[in-house]
Amino acid sequence: MTTPVRCEECDGRGWKIVTRRGHVAASRMGVTSSSTVECLFCDGAECGAPAGGEVFEWEVRVQSGGGEALGSCGSSPFQATAMDELRKAMRGVAGDAAVCGRIIHSVYGLGGVTDGESRHEIFRAYLDTAGSVRFERVAE
Repeated sequence: MTTPVRCEECDGRGWKIVTRRGHVAASRMGVTSSSTVECLFCDGAECGAPAGGEVFEWEVRVQSGGGEALGSCGSSPFQATAMDELRKAMRGVAGDAAVCGRIIHSVYGLGGVTDGESRHEIFRAYLDTAGSVRFERVAE
């Protein structure tokens, strides 16, 4: 038995396994079988691409001088991960700038395209005076 290896493409959420394709047919024909290493969680290079799933997008907005600028942003297939990343990004903003953030939930179809109806804001986040991030659920 081999040692299990964590997948780097999905940030260690999945385990890599060796799959042998055409092993029986290849052994009967006298040729070597092909073997590939695949992750149980993702589809290799398509790990980050939504295919019939949901994505939680997060973004930080920095308010300064009467205007608002887009700060850090990203996406994750998991709500808790998106909240953690938003929290880290908001705490990482330097200076006395007022920051706020939001998390948007999007549902993707099999074609990997979202429509306007399935994309909606689910959380707003604020940085309080103690440096803690406060999340507020947005009513639908």
